[in-house]
This record gives sequence, structure tokens and C-alpha cells, in this order.
Amino acid sequence: MDTLQYLIQQTFVWGLLLGLLVAGFLWKSGFSAKRALAREIKRLETEQRDLTSHLNTQLKINASGNQSLQAELDNLRKQNEILRVNSAALQQKPGRAEQRQLQITEAAVRLMREQAPGFAPAWEKALRQAEADLEAADSGLKKLVRRVMPGFGGSGSSTAPLLINEEKSEG
Repeated sequence: MDTLQYLIQQTFVWGLLLGLLVAGFLWKSGFSAKRALAREIKRLETEQRDLTSHLNTQLKINASGNQSLQAELDNLRKQNEILRVNSAALQQKPGRAEQRQLQITEAAVRLMREQAPGFAPAWEKALRQAEADLEAADSGLKKLVRRVMPGFGGSGSSTAPLLINEEKSEG
């Protein structure tokens, strides 16, 4: 026990004990920090795996969506081409140009009816007369005359004097 008392009275021993105590605290602190860092690394690795998995899933979903959109776009392009070809073919059928010209003329006549004040009554009378001449030409004596002499029984000459007479009576 004398030796122990002698050692306790030495300043070197006190310094050594104090140094060992500080070293112990530092070692414990380092060990705790190492364990905390190991846990943090493990957590971050797990989070990285989850995020990578989520990213892969999202990319697969986007890729499949893009593929379906691309397939739909290709399908719509094919349909558009087919419709364009069909439309062009329909425009080439006989009588289409005449129908188009008839529609343009009809639109112009409607516009003239709205805008020209004296045009509508004269036009309506000429239209009725032309219809009556056409009906008469399709049945009866005019039809026979037209068959025998094609240039003589035409209905175009009968409406022209009526239009001139109508304009004179209105003016």
C-alpha cells in the first residue's frame, strides 16, 4: 500500500491517469461516431437502392408510355395517309369538278341575293321560267322537236329574252 500512496503522490502518475482518461473519452467518442457513421452509411445505401429502384420503375413506365404513344402516332399517320389518298381519289371521280363549281355558283348566288337589291326578284323569275322550260322540254312536243332537230328546240334561248324584259320592266 505504501507503493500505491507513493505513486498517487507523483505528478507524473496524475498526468498519466489524466491523459489515459482523456484518451478513453476520445476513444469512446470515436467509437460512437464510427458506429453512427456506419448506421448513416447503411441508411444512405438503402435510400440509394430505393431511389434507384424507383427511378428504374419510373423509366420503365415512361418508356412503355412513349412506346404506346409512338405506336398510336404511327397508326394515326397511316390513317391520315389513307384518308388523304381516299380524298384525292374521290376528288378525281367524274362529276366532282362540276359539283364543286355548282357549289361555288350557289354560294355566289346566295351572296348576290343578300347584297344586290334588284337581283333577287329577277333571279327568282328566271329560275322559275328555266325550271318550267326544262319540265316542258322533258315531256311533250319540245322533247320531240329537240330529238329531231337538236339545235332548234333548245331551252337556253327562251330564258334570255325574259331576263331582258324583266330588267326593262323593273328599271
